[in-house]
Amino acid sequence: MEKYSFLPDIAASTEVPDKGILSQTIVNNEDVRVVVFGFAAGEELSEHTASVPAMIEIVAGEAEVKLGDERHEASAGFWAYMPAKLPHSIRAKAPLKMLLLMLKK
Repeated sequence: MEKYSFLPDIAASTEVPDKGILSQTIVNNEDVRVVVFGFAAGEELSEHTASVPAMIEIVAGEAEVKLGDERHEASAGFWAYMPAKLPHSIRAKAPLKMLLLMLKK
């Protein structure tokens, strides 16, 4: 049986750099990959697609999230499900903490 994983406070556990983007994989198994990101203000993950469905949640900060052709203003509590191959991008408007779940099955 696989040992469980948890963070008592994901916002406090996620670092935001002065410049650039930091990422840390916290779970990676046959079912899911979970990554926490810290973005400096103004940083961006340019438009891309994923080969598997994914979910994002904004933990802290503000961002512009593009899903397909639609742009969304996002702040803490924003959540989105993205089917495989959906073009998407994320731009931090302020220091940003984000959770990404990539579903492998």
